[in-house]
Amino acid sequence: MPGLQEMALKDGAFAGGHRMCAGCPVPIITKMFTRITDKYDIVAGNATGCLEVASTIFPYSAWKIPWVHTAFENVGATMSGVESMYKSLKKQGKINHSKPLKFIAIGGDGGTYDIGLQSLSGAMERGHDLVYICYDNGAYMNTGVQRSSATPLGAATTTSPVNTKNPGRKGTRKDLTRIMAAHNIDYVAQASIHDPVDLSNKLKKAINLDGPAYINVMSPCIPGWKIESDMAVEIAKLSVETRFWPLYEVECGDYKINYKPKKELPITEWLFQQGRFSHLKNKNFASVIDSFQEEVDRNWTWLCRQENLN
Repeated sequence: MPGLQEMALKDGAFAGGHRMCAGCPVPIITKMFTRITDKYDIVAGNATGCLEVASTIFPYSAWKIPWVHTAFENVGATMSGVESMYKSLKKQGKINHSKPLKFIAIGGDGGTYDIGLQSLSGAMERGHDLVYICYDNGAYMNTGVQRSSATPLGAATTTSPVNTKNPGRKGTRKDLTRIMAAHNIDYVAQASIHDPVDLSNKLKKAINLDGPAYINVMSPCIPGWKIESDMAVEIAKLSVETRFWPLYEVECGDYKINYKPKKELPITEWLFQQGRFSHLKNKNFASVIDSFQEEVDRNWTWLCRQENLN
């Protein structure tokens, strides 16, 4: 794999001049598609959402590779069809491309955890040679910061508002990485935009795999999380250091934690850097903080146990 400096100098799949929010980290992911491998040409499918809307405002496009726009709910199904068509045409001798093609589907947590879960699950179960990447920012950011099933406990959104009795989002968020591992596919991973080495390693593994793969990427949202435009990388790192978002991968059923914090920071170190959790500083919501920490500890213990079973 090329070094970081060499990789940064390569032409990426995504150009500047897009209209993502200032400081949005999603382009960190998209620029890596073609920088990590010279073996394949990449075709991308994009579910409706922030990335799709801001990167392809007609008549302009920030994409420098073949790109397909789909509805919120069906990028998994659409790219399954594109991949199947490619295999069929190649078998018939109707495609003579200089490099083999690889297919990537990408969507936010709204289009992945919720609206698009059925087509994602079908694509993985059927075994398509397809990499699905979710940029997880914990809400429907493109349509006004509504709660999704990826929204963390206690987060303020427009559909989980805060008042004297309501602490924001109630209940436990969906763990989609575990759900995808339960599909018994060969590669599932969690990554973060703050660690380009880990992220690029996981992208390359997934793309080189002959079969389905899923990568869930922590990707803070500047306006939705109410953070400054230069804070996304720092906040993403804190999500890992507090163990809210462990970096791990599941290869053929075997769990491996890629990073274990030297010092396990309390979850408040992550929460109180974000405006969407500022109300939790109120002592009336102390039980929410306790519940959040208990959930983090429980999930970390479970993950360590899975790794030790290998």
